[in-house]
Amino acid sequence: MSVQTSLITEPAALADLTAKVAEAPWIALDTEFTRVRTYYARLGLVQIATTGEIACVDPLALDIEPLLEALYAPRSLKILHAARQDLEVFYDRRGSVPVPLFDTQIAAALVGHPEQIAYASLVEALAGVKLPKLHTRTDWEARPLSTEQLHYAQDDVRFLGALYEELAAELDRRGRAAWLEEECRALADAALYANDPAVAYQRIKGGHMLTPAGQARLKRLAEWRERTAKSRDLPRGWVAPDNVLIDLARSAPTDRAALARVRGVTPAVVRTHGEALLDLLHADGKEPGEKLWSDPRPPTAEEQALLRRLQARVEEAATDAGVAPAVVGGRRAVLELMRGGGGPLARGWRRTLVGHELIGILAGTAA
Repeated sequence: MSVQTSLITEPAALADLTAKVAEAPWIALDTEFTRVRTYYARLGLVQIATTGEIACVDPLALDIEPLLEALYAPRSLKILHAARQDLEVFYDRRGSVPVPLFDTQIAAALVGHPEQIAYASLVEALAGVKLPKLHTRTDWEARPLSTEQLHYAQDDVRFLGALYEELAAELDRRGRAAWLEEECRALADAALYANDPAVAYQRIKGGHMLTPAGQARLKRLAEWRERTAKSRDLPRGWVAPDNVLIDLARSAPTDRAALARVRGVTPAVVRTHGEALLDLLHADGKEPGEKLWSDPRPPTAEEQALLRRLQARVEEAATDAGVAPAVVGGRRAVLELMRGGGGPLARGWRRTLVGHELIGILAGTAA
C-alpha cells in the first residue's frame, strides 16, 4: 500500500488530516520540540501516521487545537515510542495526556527486548530497516525545514503502526496484553507531569544531607524556584542552580551582603531576588522537627543476605518469563518491598509474576 506523506502548513490541509485522525482506529504519534531556554517545551513539529498517510504538522504556522481535540478522543489508540517526554509536551499544553496509549518501547521490553530499546534499534529488529542517524540535534523551530529533516521526522512515525501490530500480537500470544495496559495507565498518570512546586525539593540531589532546618529552607527555595521558572518560562537552572539552593539552605545568609558571598549567587540574583530569598530563608516558625528525607540506611548483614536471595528469585522469574530482570524489579524495588511491603513488586503483574512469592518469603522470615 502506498503511503501519502505531507507537510501541513495550511488550515484546509489540517482540517482534512483532523477528519482522518478522528476516524482512525489508531494514530502513530511523535513530536519534535526544544527546551533549551524555556521551562515549557516549545513544540516545533507534530508527526502523525495513520493507515496510508504520514503527516508532519507545523504548529508554528497553524492553530493545532482542532487536531489535538481529535488526538485526545478516547476512541483511537495512540501509539508512541518512549512516550514520556512527548506526553509531557501534551500535558503542558492541555493539562492531560491523550489516551489510550500503546508505548512500543514498553511493549518491546515486556516481550524480551532490552528495557530501553531505542526506536531505531526496534525498527531494525522487527522491520529489518536501518534508519539513518540524522538531525537528532536539529533546531525544530527554525524554518524552512529541509527535505532531509522532514524525512527524518516522518521516519519517527513511519514504522510505529507495524511495530504496534507485531508487538500487540506477541503480547497476546504470551498473555501479556494486560501487563502493557497496566504500564500505559501508569504512564498516563497526570502526577508524572504536573511538577508540583510543593514537592520540587525531592528532585534536588544532596538535600538529605542537610539538617531538618536546612531541609525546610531548601523545600521553600525549591518551591519558589519552580513557581518562578514556570511564571517566567525559564529553565530551573537559569533561576537558580541546584547547588546554589543547597548552599543557601545550608548557610542561611541573613542579609544581602552575606547572600552575595554565597558561591554562585550573582549580583543580578541579589538585585532581582535578594529580598525574596532572604524572606524564604528566614520564614519564622516553619522549620519542622523531623527531616523531609529519611536517612538512606544501608542494609544490615542479615538484610543483605535476604536481599540477595530475593533478587536472585526476581532474576530467575524474569529469565523464565523472557524479560530483563530490571523490567520486573531491581535492587531498589526489592528493598522497598522488604522494608515497607510496597512498591512495584507488591502490585499488578509484577506481584502475580513473583511479588506474591517474595511476600511469602518475607512473611516466613518475620514469623
